[in-house]
Amino acid sequence: MDGLEWYRETLTKILNKYAAITYSYGEINKIVIVSGDRNHFLLVNEGWEGKKHIHHCLVHAEIRGEKIWIYYDGIEDSITEELVAAGIPKSKIVLAFHPPYVREQTGYAVA
Repeated sequence: MDGLEWYRETLTKILNKYAAITYSYGEINKIVIVSGDRNHFLLVNEGWEGKKHIHHCLVHAEIRGEKIWIYYDGIEDSITEELVAAGIPKSKIVLAFHPPYVREQTGYAVA
């Protein structure tokens, strides 16, 4: 399996794992969304908690070039740690939610 396909499968597997975790309250669905080109990945919460409508993004990632760009990581233990545990090197993960001057200090890729 080439790197691109491995990245796609790894991201999808991790997001599906989080989507399978049910909330203990409310009627909230976790939805994994993968773009048509299979290079953008979202994990979204949607539903109702009592009278309050819930709709927000937990994770947004993109495969760009030969790297995984993480634009938003709302997972408590961090999706980046799961990617590294799956064998993806830190040098192939960009924490895009940080400005470039901060990325230099993270141990992950700058761009």
